[in-house]
Amino acid sequence: MDTVKIALLGFGTVGRGVHKVLESQRQKIAKSCGANIEIKKILVRNVQKYRSTFSNISNLFTDDPHQILEDPETAIVVEVMGGIKPAFDYVIEAMKNGKSVVTANKDMIAECGRALFETQRKFTVDLFFEASVAGAIPIVKVLKESLAGDEIREIIGIVNGTTNYILSKMSFHSVDYQDALKEAQQNGYAEADPTSDVEGYDAARKLAILSSIAFNSRIVFKDVYVEGISKITPIDIRYAHEFGGVIKLLAIAKRNEEGIELRVHPTIIPSSHPLAAVNDVFNAIFVEANAAGELMFYGKGAGQLPTASAVVGNIVEAINNLLHKDRGRIGCTCYKQEPLISIEEIVTKYYIRLLVDDKPGVLASVAGAFGRNSVSIESVIQKRRLGELAEVVIITHRAKEKDLQNTVSLLKTLPIVRQIGNVIRVEGDF
Repeated sequence: MDTVKIALLGFGTVGRGVHKVLESQRQKIAKSCGANIEIKKILVRNVQKYRSTFSNISNLFTDDPHQILEDPETAIVVEVMGGIKPAFDYVIEAMKNGKSVVTANKDMIAECGRALFETQRKFTVDLFFEASVAGAIPIVKVLKESLAGDEIREIIGIVNGTTNYILSKMSFHSVDYQDALKEAQQNGYAEADPTSDVEGYDAARKLAILSSIAFNSRIVFKDVYVEGISKITPIDIRYAHEFGGVIKLLAIAKRNEEGIELRVHPTIIPSSHPLAAVNDVFNAIFVEANAAGELMFYGKGAGQLPTASAVVGNIVEAINNLLHKDRGRIGCTCYKQEPLISIEEIVTKYYIRLLVDDKPGVLASVAGAFGRNSVSIESVIQKRRLGELAEVVIITHRAKEKDLQNTVSLLKTLPIVRQIGNVIRVEGDF
């Protein structure tokens, strides 16, 4: 049986998971692809540290990337170090030297996809990145291959486990955002600096990757409108429940006649929606296509072994392509550049929570502000009194974003409006 030699760039959480899965599934992998896998080298920053910690594989560690990138025996490079630099440079050099690449690096794919795929095509190697989005969920392969003959209309996903865990805790235990975040950090679901997760940047990078594939159009991180969850309060979650909905941080990509809309933000969706039941650190992606209809993909979106599972699946595919001399079969699918719809032009429903003076005529003045900006109100509910103030929740009909924002700006100028507690977009009917 042939032996295919691979190398790892990085040996953090995911890298160790890849090593663990490769060892535990060694026989199965060999039988499924007809070759043994040998890890020849592992690139780390501190060789001595890793050699003392992992003495059983101490001979594999190196701090010299050229021992991997220029090694003629290494056929596949597995990049699990994260970040854009120096990972991007290493991956480009690896492909130029005829090596296929498997990566879990969403930042690199979302920001540098064009250069990566041009290099892949030029040197006829493979570039696989299933683990860059939603961990163990095989969504990249589905979009690239299984649905390649269909037209995808929309993708709506919960693609960040940290924010989903926080919102689930706030929903089921009535804790505020800061307490839920602290618990997520204590349980290892959130980083010490959670900005990328809670502000929606992580989800936006993943949406850029998915929508590039789904809509065959090059989309990068900066194309996605982003809002995080830090302004969500337990009272908003409670009111959403009373309306028959739940609040989720959604990654939304839709294609229509005008172009593609791309946004990540907290969203109220009906409790009957399939994504409403996705809680804790789980991810799910809802896809609607012309022929296939509605599809739902659900599973663990992060973690050592789920992510490693996706990486190893790509390694097996890369080995099969190598042995059958079929590398580079599936490359970049971005063969067009569709127009992007700005956030000001999107149309959806809105939830607005206000604190206003509790006196006659106030609701008429508030409704007038909506009417002057062509925003139609579906319902107005006075929720509670706070001294001489009243809390009012308004649900609009579908309206253009710029009209809603003009309404909010006008409301801020009214003396009777003391506070705009929150504005949350709404998807679906209740």
